[in-house]
Amino acid sequence: MKIFTFLTNQPDNVLTRALGEAKHPFAVAASFSFFSNLLYLALPLYTYQVYGRVMVSQNIPSLVVLSAITLFVFAVSSAIDDFRARILINYGVMLDQRVSGKVFSALFDAAVRGDEGARSQALRDLDQFRQTLTGAAAAVFFDVPWMPVFLIALYLIDPAVGVLATVGAVILFLLALAQSNAVRTVAKDASDGQLRSYAFTEAALRNGEVVRAMGMLPTLGGSWAGHRKVAIERGAAAAEISNMYTDIIKAVRMGIQVLIIAIGAFLIIKGKIPQGLLFANMILASRALAPIEKIVASWEPLNNMVRAHGRLMTLLSKAEPQTSATSLPRPKGRLSAEAVNFAPPGATKLLLGNINFAIEPGETLGVIGPSGAGKSTLARLLVGIWRPLNGVIRLDGADVFTWNRPDFGRHVGYLPQDTELFSGTIRDNIARFRTDITDADVIAAAQLAGVHELILRLPKGYETEVGADGHTLSAGQRQRVGLARAMLANPAFVVLDEPNASLDAEGEEALMRAIDALKANGSTVVIISHKPSVFRAADKMLVLRDGRIDLFGPRDQVMSRLMKPTEVRAVEAGR
Repeated sequence: MKIFTFLTNQPDNVLTRALGEAKHPFAVAASFSFFSNLLYLALPLYTYQVYGRVMVSQNIPSLVVLSAITLFVFAVSSAIDDFRARILINYGVMLDQRVSGKVFSALFDAAVRGDEGARSQALRDLDQFRQTLTGAAAAVFFDVPWMPVFLIALYLIDPAVGVLATVGAVILFLLALAQSNAVRTVAKDASDGQLRSYAFTEAALRNGEVVRAMGMLPTLGGSWAGHRKVAIERGAAAAEISNMYTDIIKAVRMGIQVLIIAIGAFLIIKGKIPQGLLFANMILASRALAPIEKIVASWEPLNNMVRAHGRLMTLLSKAEPQTSATSLPRPKGRLSAEAVNFAPPGATKLLLGNINFAIEPGETLGVIGPSGAGKSTLARLLVGIWRPLNGVIRLDGADVFTWNRPDFGRHVGYLPQDTELFSGTIRDNIARFRTDITDADVIAAAQLAGVHELILRLPKGYETEVGADGHTLSAGQRQRVGLARAMLANPAFVVLDEPNASLDAEGEEALMRAIDALKANGSTVVIISHKPSVFRAADKMLVLRDGRIDLFGPRDQVMSRLMKPTEVRAVEAGR
């Protein structure tokens, strides 16, 4: 079981620990394999007795008794094999329960880091790894240790038969290794090309409207076809090599079987073994060589399993460790940025540099600046999506990045620049899919966001299905539902990134009422926008330019330096 040893001797993470817990169920499965293989010896013994004694004596009662005993033994062997399969399947369920949640979290952790490899393939990798580890391919290895038992039985019949079977087993094993080495690189290229093809397709589907509107399908299809071509051509090459070796191995195995029959017949003619042992030879040799042929058939899924394991280990190794933090009380809302610098992985230039500011509980901060100034980057740092390179963002003195995420989320609302809803009902989306949220909580959030009446006008009200990518709703409706989601349960801290980007005049007025309501409830609010009119409720303003704070202070002072007096009065009037 070298492959199992390899999988468990890896850096510590949830997957390695779950594999470590497989020792007991795999030991039980191995003990079942012992009894199953031991009971298989009943078949050569049965044929020996039938052809060596019953056929000679023509004793019908002996034939009936021998047949009944052998059938009973096979029934027991079948039950043992079934129990072994159940043990492996149940372990697979446990493995998935232990690991899938961590893989899911690591996948999103990679996504927010901007890792291009972050996609649902990780969950398919976990499924493939689990199914192969606990399926028929891995079960073959439980039978491999019992090959010597059948070879020894052949040696006991006659050393010549044993030697032939042993040499044949070595040849088959060497051919299996040659097949693995010949296919490995080509199969990896095919697998990588296939993954790139899938990723490209997922990206194209997410942007289907743009693709159709601008007639990009033919050009995108050409790029997709390039990835697909690599996958198909390399896959075909791997299949050709694999099939060639499989055919050679099959021919060698059949040749060994023929030679064993020939040697057995020769020994019978010479009077060295009884006639009944001819069929016992055949059965024992077949059983001794069968695991090698099954391993050959399992090379591809086993190699895919190892590659899937490698990708999972890479994903889990990059995930931020979950720190066990004390559950903190609801924050009052004091927000501060202390010497914050940030750049994404691989970047040579800071997106944000030396960011320092503080606002008191219940205050509203407006953030403005030209495109590319780092406003959305700041928003992600404020809600703990990204970790600063240096410095820290604090809410009531606690680091927002290390704050336990479920606890943090109960006190925080966030409306990103591009509002995405999940497949489910409008109620589910506003409730953030939490089971502890009541209908009254959902309706209160919708009313606070000024979207309650809009929802009631939909065909099924709050039970309206959003659909994939939220296409059931317009961009403005999605943004207003996203605002209600951000305002669920009267959050202590709210960050709104371009909250009026897709709103009409009615929606923008509802947004302003929602901000006023948050302010009245004592929430600390950060508003990021290009439109100065949304800052009429702001207490302080922060101006970003080229990733640095250009201005920070009371709203009127900052706005007077940015705008003409008539424009300032227009903002104050809400026009």
